[in-house]
Amino acid sequence: MKKLLAMTMVLSLSAFLLAGCAKEAAEQESAAETDTAETESAAEESQPAAEQKSYPREAYLDGLDVDEFVEPGEYIGVEVSVEAPYVSDSQVDSAVQSALNSHPKRTEITNRAAADGDLTDISYVGKKDGVAFDGGTADNYELELGSDSFIDGFEDGIIGMKTGETKDLNLTFPEGYGNADLAGADVVFTVTLNKIYELSDAEFNDEFVAGLSIDGVTTTEEYRQYLYDNYMQSAQSQYEADVQDAVMDAVFSGATFKKDAEDLADRYFDRVVNNNYAYLNSMAMMYGVNLEDILGMSWDEYVTQNEESIRESANVASRQILLLQAIAEREGLTVSSEEISSNLMAQAIQNGYSSGEDYVNALGEDIKSYGEILIMNKVMDFLVENAVVTQTEPETEEASAGETASEETSGAEEETAAEEFASDEETASDESAAETVSAEETATEEE
Repeated sequence: MKKLLAMTMVLSLSAFLLAGCAKEAAEQESAAETDTAETESAAEESQPAAEQKSYPREAYLDGLDVDEFVEPGEYIGVEVSVEAPYVSDSQVDSAVQSALNSHPKRTEITNRAAADGDLTDISYVGKKDGVAFDGGTADNYELELGSDSFIDGFEDGIIGMKTGETKDLNLTFPEGYGNADLAGADVVFTVTLNKIYELSDAEFNDEFVAGLSIDGVTTTEEYRQYLYDNYMQSAQSQYEADVQDAVMDAVFSGATFKKDAEDLADRYFDRVVNNNYAYLNSMAMMYGVNLEDILGMSWDEYVTQNEESIRESANVASRQILLLQAIAEREGLTVSSEEISSNLMAQAIQNGYSSGEDYVNALGEDIKSYGEILIMNKVMDFLVENAVVTQTEPETEEASAGETASEETSGAEEETAAEEFASDEETASDESAAETVSAEETATEEE
């Protein structure tokens, strides 16, 4: 977890530089919030809003003579090598298996009581002091017994119930529960068991694929192609990002930096901190915990502990933006007010604002940096278009297997070694892909 958080500190700024402004603190809603019986430590307490700061004119590019800070080197025709986008069979196989695991075959059971591991369809009403409390009522809610997704005693109370049976569960919310009105409270859940399903492994066939309800996908072959296309789209996006990174690294390494623009670096330091706060806080809310539970310390303590690495990231970012602006001035690249307005409107819609004006108001002083972001994107496009990009062959499983086999053995032994190596590679890839199942598949599952 700590490694992930440390990487997030560095990565968020790159996303800010190259992807444009985004809404700093998007409101996160979780399905768990509609069911207060779930998750012991749901984090419904709002975190303090990021501090709104005013910066001096020198914290923005229009207040700086960039030639005082940087002298670009060669930036047209830089040569970079980037691995070509690639999707392996094992990625697709893993995604198929993930779908099978996520959609087990269900068989309705009518001749026995509910048991641990069963999927149940329940309706319930939760009451405190005889009054139903908000979020404690649901109809036809599907709950897998043994998942520990509800407070202690809830799922155990359903075990042994029969279809059509109604039962009162006298339970107590934990003392540390996120909702202060329910923390430590004695409550009664009146639960009706509507259906019982026994779960078993799903079979990958056309019927299973049709049940996923993916538009235009009804056969196993179409589903594998659908997965491949999604993975390739992701791989292509990653390739494009890698090209940008490689070109930026090459141009950056050839530049001469005379001194740092301290006010600009301070602004980016705050940007890194605020972006990461928004991201980590949304993650905490999604998992029903407090931000301190993720960090193991307060936010201020975390920033203090990581200040050096954050500061270095901000310094690098400020140098990058100075360099890109210097190139923009040399190449006559500009962004018109019409381009800014058009982009603002598109971002407003994307971020759920009713008008561009509302979005501008939400951005506050950050609107000053909006044009900077657009010109940086334009310069990066210019640099990539004028770069010499060589696609290298990806290290596929088959190639790795052949190379390893040729080094270790020959003849019949070589074939055996290659098979063993390929098997190991597939296992490792399956495990990795299982951990990072595609967002498209997850979205389909939720729908």
